[in-house]
Amino acid sequence: MENSNKKIAILLPCYNEALTVEKVIKDYKEAFPTADIYVYDNNSTDGTGEIARKAGAIVKKEYSQGKGNVIRAMFKDIDADCYIMADGDDTNPPVPEMADMILRGEAEMVIGDRLSSTYFTENKRLFHNTGNRMVRGLINTLFDVHVTDIMTGSRAFSYTFVKTFPVLSKGFEIETEMTIHAAAHNLRMVEVPTNYRDRPEGSESKLNTYSDGAKVLGTIARLFKEYKPMAFFGLFALIFLIISICMFIPVFNEYFATGLVPRFPTLIVAGFLLIIALLLFMSGLILEVIVKKNRQIFEMFYIRTKRK
Repeated sequence: MENSNKKIAILLPCYNEALTVEKVIKDYKEAFPTADIYVYDNNSTDGTGEIARKAGAIVKKEYSQGKGNVIRAMFKDIDADCYIMADGDDTNPPVPEMADMILRGEAEMVIGDRLSSTYFTENKRLFHNTGNRMVRGLINTLFDVHVTDIMTGSRAFSYTFVKTFPVLSKGFEIETEMTIHAAAHNLRMVEVPTNYRDRPEGSESKLNTYSDGAKVLGTIARLFKEYKPMAFFGLFALIFLIISICMFIPVFNEYFATGLVPRFPTLIVAGFLLIIALLLFMSGLILEVIVKKNRQIFEMFYIRTKRK
């Protein structure tokens, strides 16, 4: 482990992980012997917190339910030079290389890429593989990045990333938000292939394929609108413009052929749609200027937050 004088914090958000949390703590102790291991117990009912405390972790409670709420509390409470985040379900083996890359300043966020290794053979949950591919394709296309594993809970962060990342998500969509935040603010992301092992028998995933998947898609749409408003509103402006033109052309042709406008209601609707298209375009243009100014403010705040 490089930079042994640097402080490393292991972050384990947990909800009912009594079967696996002790082994996870043991594995991360062996991989990062000088690190502080934090377990944030998110209203577990199976004794997860007590097991983690006996295993030597620093245990804290987070009463607001949801992984995003837990990450918000962790990022707010803990100061370190490098943060290693992992799930408490024993699916993410520790990878010391991730911490090394952060401590050397090679990236602001290192992503543990499961999809390039054993994920598709180990994961037995229906539709999770398809969902991962769909989310990856959307984000890579909309935000012009090339990230293989968007949904992984195995990540490492710099102090600057943690202290400048505004956590808005409440649940499992937090990983999506992290990736888009880094892409939108030009923060360097690096992927490191990691092994993935499915949950042991008796341990159940807290991720709901359909409801949490819908939240992830909603998060992508929201952040696309917020970070790229010109593209978002411009797309809808183009749709309304095309519909308006398609409705207007027959009326225009009839007028030049007969000098009459027999379909006056169609002309009115086409006019309204054209106005809506113009309003959408102008909204996107104005918001794009605001987003650019916010990026400038973020950049200054980001520089001032750099850990000495």
